[in-house]
Amino acid sequence: MFKRTIAVALVSIGLIAISACNTVEGAGKDVSSAGKAVANAADGAK
Repeated sequence: MFKRTIAVALVSIGLIAISACNTVEGAGKDVSSAGKAVANAADGAK
């Protein structure tokens, strides 16, 4: 399960890096979304 959490985190980071954020607010939303995905994956691994 730990490997899955790492994979989700890496995919999320990759999507953030690839996506074009026009504003700082947009970047903040992307980071928040990625954080929620990682947290959900971590909760699922318990």
